[in-house]
Amino acid sequence: MKLKKKFCRVLGFMLALAMVLPGVSGAALNFKPVSSIDKDGKPVELTLRSKACCVMDMDSGDIIYSMNGGKEMPVGTLNMIMTSLLIVEKYNDIGTLKNTTVSAGSEAYDELFDKGAPTADIQPNEKVSYYDILCAMILQSSCEAANIAALDMGGGKLAGFTKLMNDRAQQMGLKHTKFSSAHGLWTSGNYSTCEDMAVLCKYVMENSSILKEIFNMSTYTMSKTDKHPEGTTLYNNNVLINSASLYYYSSAKGIKTGSTNDAGRCLASCAVIEGKNYLIVSLGAPAEILEEDKEKGKDDPDSVYAQDYIYYNLIDHINIYNWCRTFLVESDFLNPDSEVRDVQVLYGDKNYANLKAKTGFSRVWPSYIKTEDVKREITVKENIVAPVEVGDVLGEMKLSYNGETIATLDLISTTKVERSESASKWEIAKSYFKSKVFYVTLVLIGCLIVLYTVVHVVRTNRKYLKKNAEVHSDDNRLDEDE
Repeated sequence: MKLKKKFCRVLGFMLALAMVLPGVSGAALNFKPVSSIDKDGKPVELTLRSKACCVMDMDSGDIIYSMNGGKEMPVGTLNMIMTSLLIVEKYNDIGTLKNTTVSAGSEAYDELFDKGAPTADIQPNEKVSYYDILCAMILQSSCEAANIAALDMGGGKLAGFTKLMNDRAQQMGLKHTKFSSAHGLWTSGNYSTCEDMAVLCKYVMENSSILKEIFNMSTYTMSKTDKHPEGTTLYNNNVLINSASLYYYSSAKGIKTGSTNDAGRCLASCAVIEGKNYLIVSLGAPAEILEEDKEKGKDDPDSVYAQDYIYYNLIDHINIYNWCRTFLVESDFLNPDSEVRDVQVLYGDKNYANLKAKTGFSRVWPSYIKTEDVKREITVKENIVAPVEVGDVLGEMKLSYNGETIATLDLISTTKVERSESASKWEIAKSYFKSKVFYVTLVLIGCLIVLYTVVHVVRTNRKYLKKNAEVHSDDNRLDEDE
């Protein structure tokens, strides 16, 4: 009885767990961005200048495209996105951020001296608000602003703050990320991946309205101080959002640039295109004009190629967003109301149950690839026994393209099947006649019949021989008497 109760508890726990688990799991499907479709109807692959890049559908979290997206690389001053997150998580409303001031002495500046560090011209011991610190970091990658915050929040030590950064990265599941500074100017022990940074950016965009607003500022003037009585005007290095820039992209909504000599030109940006939210992180774009682009500016003096600097990171993002706008569509792959097949049910008032997907499934899909090319593979549970309730998970459907899994969906019953005692007895009887026990029993009975027959034949023969012997004996005696 105790064993039975324990089994019931375990079964109940497993059923409860099954009810809270998601009914669909998705996987990244890597589509290479294209620039156009050629005359033969084939897509022309887009050339990117960055060394690594990933594109995320922010609405679903799916990685649509990844080129070296999991490779650990220096990310430059994209570090400051994590620094900013820690600040807003400590001072989590705009009033507190604007009314809490902070400053630092030479300890915030010494390591930056003569290193070409980006700056917002915050002076030693100048008191600035945490809100201005955030704007200085995000818009102009101010390294002194990052260090001022790090010293204040790290217990007076820069290393104390990087520990907070790494702890937070671990909490977020960023397994290929390590921070050795609050600003990211150094490459020693400081790295991440495009995919990790995309996860970080998605989290920040969805959880901090304050940072989301700052990411989208083209300019900002810091509050007046004794060192800057007129305030300091900051200009966002991410000119995707600057309408006066040759790189302006009207759908872009942030996020941040991050460029150093070792990291190259890096960029995290997001854009809303046809109602969809996309996020791109790229690393390692060239800082110098490439040889093949030096002549382009002569033909078009008003283009970006005629400038002293070419921001290849921005060009990559613009071209990818154009791919998203032109070729990506939200496609439905499965109607949640359509039954896909039925399955056999044992011991029930019905011997079947109809199945359908627990949820529908849709995702961003290139228009030049037919959704009919997606393969469906269905597997169902074996030996399904009544009772079956509507909504019970009885199988799964796997969607795949070119051998790569897109999603795995639960298949649930749309049929209620009650337990039937008569059907149960009949199934048990049928199963007995199909079982090994039945065949063993049949063989034993056959053996017994054969044995009985042999014994019977032997006994019969013995009786016959004995009777024959007696007859011969009587005949012999008669002959002797005569």
